Amino acid sequence: MGYDCLHVAIDDATRLAYVEVLADEKRQSTTGFLVGALRWFKARGVVVERVMTDNGSGYVAKLFRKALRILGIRHIRTRPYTPKTNGKAERFIQTMLREWAYAIPFNSSDTRAADLARWLSWYNDHRPHSAVSRRAPTQPSQNNLIRNHT
Repeated sequence: MGYDCLHVAIDDATRLAYVEVLADEKRQSTTGFLVGALRWFKARGVVVERVMTDNGSGYVAKLFRKALRILGIRHIRTRPYTPKTNGKAERFIQTMLREWAYAIPFNSSDTRAADLARWLSWYNDHRPHSAVSRRAPTQPSQNNLIRNHT
């Protein structure tokens, strides 16, 4: 099996997750991931105001920063060597590795990557999350139901 570069975006409020398997972590890949993630979240009604990234070269590159500036999105960077400052993403990655990447013996990296959409759909639409009242990220909260009826 090969080594894959997984790029992850988590909505802070709902825990909705977006992931892409990319060839590398270079500026073109990270910026392309940013654009794809923003489109995906927008299609689901999530308005992005801030993006938190680690300090990898692709995420601090001028191209990435320029894209954020053009889009009017604030860039927050994690403290170096302090994973807890990006806790939601770190926790999601642990879950993803345990429940998807290493849970099933895949024949190849390509078959594992092909299975990602299935697992993400389950994670976002069906898996209960303790942080959001044992709901899946796409399930409306009681507060949202109340607001929609008033």
